[in-house]
Amino acid sequence: MNQVALITGASRGIGRGIAIELSRLGWDLVINYVTNRSAADRTAGECVAVAGQNGKTIRVETCQADIGSHADRTKLIDFTRSTFDRLDLLVNNAGVAPQIRENILNASEESFDRLLNTNVKGPYFLTQQIAQWLIEQCPASGDGLASRPKIIFISSVSAYTASVNRGDYCIAKAALAMVTALFAARLAAHGINVYEIRPGIIATDMTEPVRTKYDQLIGAGLTPIKRWGMPEDIAKAVAAIAQNLLPFSTGEVINVDGGFHLRVL
Repeated sequence: MNQVALITGASRGIGRGIAIELSRLGWDLVINYVTNRSAADRTAGECVAVAGQNGKTIRVETCQADIGSHADRTKLIDFTRSTFDRLDLLVNNAGVAPQIRENILNASEESFDRLLNTNVKGPYFLTQQIAQWLIEQCPASGDGLASRPKIIFISSVSAYTASVNRGDYCIAKAALAMVTALFAARLAAHGINVYEIRPGIIATDMTEPVRTKYDQLIGAGLTPIKRWGMPEDIAKAVAAIAQNLLPFSTGEVINVDGGFHLRVL
């Protein structure tokens, strides 16, 4: 029986990269999306094809749900339970950027509420509901066995890097780092390890509008590894966790940022 992963925001970008990497390993998948059904369907098809190329047979389902909505979170969980009746990995990837990058002296409450709702409240309460299911699924305390479920939060270097033209995004990612720590501490006794993967500058639709700016910064040495990160870079970190290669770690922050976090004199 294949292991099952639920990936939020998986139709494009980092979520798509994670889905493809897990399909290569032979995982069944629930690909969550909000509005772009055609992109989600394309990702699902790619995953099935990649699995087949690697001698695997998998099942991939898509589910529309806005994780910022209580009703949609419940729908997503009910869909996953009714479709697969088990879950081995939750990847909290869905997130939004500000629609307008605005100086914090002028930024709107509407943007703040939108980002905190989707980027913090959504994954917090989705994980709360999922955790209750996982405890039912594996009620005994665990010892790091591969069969134990795992939870991942995809955050950002913005958790600690101040960008004054998108303060709401930075605050949301900083909060998500604490959400990771909280669930890691609470769920360890149940054998459920929780991780934060902290991407740097990754080539996605979200960063495309600032490509020229970051091209220049990377070229000038912003990151020791002088290239853009790719979704597959994040996906490989997820794959390591999925394969239980970090069994004695929980609450761990895994930087996938080209060395951006280093302080160099």
